[in-house]
Amino acid sequence: MRIIHTSDWHLGQYFYGKSRAAEHQAFMTWLLEQISLHQVDAIIVAGDIFDTGTPPSYARALYNQFIVQIQQTGCQLILLGGNHDSVSTLNESKHLLACLNTIVIPGALEHFEEHVFALKTRQGEIGAILCGLPFLRPRDVVLSESGESSMDKQRKLGDAISALYQRCFEQAKQLNSTFTTPVPIVATGHLTTVGASTSESVRDIYIGSLDAFNAALFPAADYIALGHIHRPQVVAKSAHIRYSGSPIALSFDELSTNNTSNKSVFLVEFTDAQLSLVTPLMVPIFQPMQVLKGDLDSIEQQINAFSSQTAATKTTWLSIEVSQQDYLSDLQSRIADMTQDKAVEVLQLKRARSQRQQHINKLDNETLSELSVEEVFARRLAQEQFDSDPQQAQLGRIKQRFSQVVAEVESERNTQETAASHVLQETMTHHGKTEVATKSATDGEQS
Repeated sequence: MRIIHTSDWHLGQYFYGKSRAAEHQAFMTWLLEQISLHQVDAIIVAGDIFDTGTPPSYARALYNQFIVQIQQTGCQLILLGGNHDSVSTLNESKHLLACLNTIVIPGALEHFEEHVFALKTRQGEIGAILCGLPFLRPRDVVLSESGESSMDKQRKLGDAISALYQRCFEQAKQLNSTFTTPVPIVATGHLTTVGASTSESVRDIYIGSLDAFNAALFPAADYIALGHIHRPQVVAKSAHIRYSGSPIALSFDELSTNNTSNKSVFLVEFTDAQLSLVTPLMVPIFQPMQVLKGDLDSIEQQINAFSSQTAATKTTWLSIEVSQQDYLSDLQSRIADMTQDKAVEVLQLKRARSQRQQHINKLDNETLSELSVEEVFARRLAQEQFDSDPQQAQLGRIKQRFSQVVAEVESERNTQETAASHVLQETMTHHGKTEVATKSATDGEQS
């Protein structure tokens, strides 16, 4: 039995305004080639098929096209929902796709037994049993109770997820016992595990409930195919528990240091109901991306190494991090001049975080009592990036709105102070009149 484990396709993602449609199309073409080359029996996509719950029409078209094309290979397709996916969007075509040798599990199903089913080889024989668990939302597995602390909620959710895995695994073992020849048991998941290495493009899930699932609580399956983390990796030093990672870089910090591909899918092979081999199949780079760091002179040297722009040259997307000590108001235009006529496009331009952090650290000893409202606001703005023209326009709007809010607060405070002053004057006047009247009455009694 041969299975390809992949995840986190994020169809429909826009990367700094750039569509990834061409990359995803190229990846799917490459993946279909791998299926035929390695005679793969089944593909597991462990969540985050789409980038949003309402994917654009071209992303849906890619999704449907791949499902149709994979039928020609004789390979079974298993699609599991992730935290980016909409349960209703995946569910709407679930029964139709079942007729195309495709199993879709959008979210937690009503009965846990529905998550357990057999996978077949190309020859139509049962080759494995799958415990297909998608992204589990807290409301799917636990009921919230009043008075629970955050720690109680974390423990309760972790226990509930662990219990669901164990129930599915027991169901799989029971099903396996009915076969003449036992087959391997494969489990899936879309979640963060303890110690997993994340990236900028990974959004935290189970916020306020469960930060990370303890890998020791997974059942004793022969292989566990995980999604959600975009870097391919082994979990808890267990070769049978893995994240396949995303097939394309979804953020600049997912790039390898030597600009080679570090993206892969896993070819998982079983022999005699046992895991025998896991082979990373390296995904080609369909869109060149690179991170440049250093001062302006160093950045210029790195940019000059790129080829001149021609019709046949592939444009490289750049993230540039400048470590210049001095603040440069014309940084955007300087970089634009350097990259002119080069086969590059700057998608991200920022100053080194260490430089900003050093400036912030110098201000640590200041107290609010020593700063004006405007100074506090300026300190906060200094922590953000406003290099591009749209960002500068946004900065202007932020400052304008801040000035309006300050003026409104000052006006309201002045109004309150004026009213308070009038009340005080009236009180004092009334108090004075009372004293005069009291004194007159006392004098009259004495007379």
